[in-house]
Amino acid sequence: MQYLPNILFALALIFGIGFFVMNIRKLSRNIKLGKDVNRTDKKPERLKNMIMIALGQSKMVKRPFSGLLHVIVYVGFVIINIEVLEIIIDGLAGTHRIFQGIINERVYAFLIGTFEVFAALVFIAVILFWTRRNVANIKRFMSSEMKGWPKNDANYIIYFEMILMTLFLVMNATDIDFQKAGIGNPISQFIAPLFNSFSPDTLHIIERTAWWIHILGILTFLNYLFYSKHLHILLAFPNTYFANLNPKGQFNNLESVTNEVKLMMDPDADPYAMPAEGAEEVVPEKFGASDVADLNWVQLLNAYTCTECGRCTSACPANLTGKKLSPRKIMMDTRDRLEEVGRNIDANKGTFVDDGKQLLNDYISPEELWACTSCNACVEECPVNIDPLSIIIDMRRYLVMEESAAPQELNMMMNNIENNGAPWPYNQQDRLNWAQEE
Repeated sequence: MQYLPNILFALALIFGIGFFVMNIRKLSRNIKLGKDVNRTDKKPERLKNMIMIALGQSKMVKRPFSGLLHVIVYVGFVIINIEVLEIIIDGLAGTHRIFQGIINERVYAFLIGTFEVFAALVFIAVILFWTRRNVANIKRFMSSEMKGWPKNDANYIIYFEMILMTLFLVMNATDIDFQKAGIGNPISQFIAPLFNSFSPDTLHIIERTAWWIHILGILTFLNYLFYSKHLHILLAFPNTYFANLNPKGQFNNLESVTNEVKLMMDPDADPYAMPAEGAEEVVPEKFGASDVADLNWVQLLNAYTCTECGRCTSACPANLTGKKLSPRKIMMDTRDRLEEVGRNIDANKGTFVDDGKQLLNDYISPEELWACTSCNACVEECPVNIDPLSIIIDMRRYLVMEESAAPQELNMMMNNIENNGAPWPYNQQDRLNWAQEE
C-alpha cells in the first residue's frame, strides 16, 4: 500500500501520454491525406519565421490589448508548466518538492515565486478573455460560425486555465512547510490565511488533493487539445515554419494543367489512346480542389492550426460589406470535413469509403468562394501564418475547370480575353480609339 499512490500516478501518466500520442498519430495521418508540396527551401528564413511569429508572438501583438493578454497566458503557461517536471518526479519517486533539496534554496524560491506571479497574471488575463468573448459583444466573436461548440470550446479552455491556476496556488498555500519558509510565495501567502482554521492534517489533505487534481487536469488538458481549436499551442510552430514564403498574390501553376497542356502540344501524343493490355488505367488528375484530399498537406495543417480568433474575418473586405464569406469559416469547415474523413477511415479499418459528401457545397458554398477579392488581408492578419486564400483559389479552380461553373461576369471576361485579347468587349482594332481627338 505504501507504493500505491506512485503506481496510480504512473498509470495515469502512461494513460494520459499514451492517449495523447494515439491522437497525434491520427492527426498526422489526417494531415498526410493532403497532396505533397515541397516546403524545405529557405530553411534560415523558415526558422526565423517560426522563432519570431510562433515563439516571439510578433504578429499577435499587432493588436496590443488582446496581444498582451495572449502573451501573458502563453508565457505564463509555458513557465508554470516547468514545475510539471518536479511534479512528475515527485509522483513517480514518492518525494515532495524534490528540487528544493537539489538546487539552491534562493533559486528555487525565485522559480516558485515567478510561477506564482504568472499564475495570478494568467488568471486575470483569462477572466478578461472570458469577458471579451461573452460580455463585450466584439463582432468577430459573434459571427454565425462561432455559435455552439466553437464558443463553448473557447470557454472550456478558459475554465480549464482558471482551475489549473487556482489549484497551483491553493497547493502552495496549503503546504505548511513551504509557507513557514516564507520564500517563493508572493501570491500564495495571501491565500494561506483563508485556511488558518483548518488542522494540519486537513491542510495536508487539501494540498494533496490540489496536487493530484492539478496534474490530472494537465493530462486532461493535454488530451483535450486534440478535440479543440487550441491545437495551435502545438501546431503554430510547424505551421509558421512550413508557411508559404512566396510574395503574397503570387499564385502557383497547377501541375495537372501543365501536364495537360504538354500533352495537347505533343504532336506524337494520342489523348484518346487506350491503355496497353494489362496496364493500369491512369485516372486524370483533378483540376483544383473539391474535397480535403485535393488540398496539399500544408493547407490541411493550416486547418488544424486555426485559432478561430477571427482576425482574418474582421479584416476581410468581403465580410465587412456583408458578403457571406468568412475566411475563419473556410478554415473551420476544412478542419471539420477533414475530421469527418478521418472518422470515416477509422470506422472502415483504415480505408475511406465514399460518403457522398465533399468540402465543396456540403461545407463551403460557391457563393462564399466567389465573394473573395483575393486581396490577402486574411493571410496578412493571421497571427500564425494561415493561408485561407490558397484553399479558396484551389476550390475556384475546380469550379471553373472541372464544372465550368464560373459566375457570368467571369465567363464574359474570359471570353473577351479569348476573342479580343483584353477583358473588355472591344475589338483589338478599336482599343486606342479613346486616345483619338474628336
